[in-house]
Amino acid sequence: MENRLEKIKKMLHTSSYKLTPQREATVRVLLENEEDHLSAEDVYLLVKEKSPEIGLATVYRTLELLTELKVVDKINFGDGVSRYDLRKEGAAHFHHHLVCIECGSVEEIQEDLLDDVEAIVEEKWNFIVKDHRLTFHGICKNCQKKGKS
Repeated sequence: MENRLEKIKKMLHTSSYKLTPQREATVRVLLENEEDHLSAEDVYLLVKEKSPEIGLATVYRTLELLTELKVVDKINFGDGVSRYDLRKEGAAHFHHHLVCIECGSVEEIQEDLLDDVEAIVEEKWNFIVKDHRLTFHGICKNCQKKGKS
């Protein structure tokens, strides 16, 4: 985790920002909960446990800055809540998600499944693709098993 934190610190510095204690606390929470898709409020509650003096507005500003710098991706699964997901190191694109419409679970797909689609879009519409997002909404294997019982 320290290695990743140091890389994020360098990214901030390159963009003329500092890794303040509040930003560091926020980044640490994201790193510690990397498998989760936390809302700003979730992040705030976890950061507040470590740094009781931090305010919700500070966490929001930090998350927006990290989104702008492409350290995290801001995602919405159709429920009106923005969530924050750390971008994988060296990832050229956003990763994909499987969202269960019954239990709300979220699984990640790390494979980039859209290389061919990007090539078609770029050629047919003369459009340069910089990033993409793909979210599948369906029923997870656990909910499928429950339904068969």
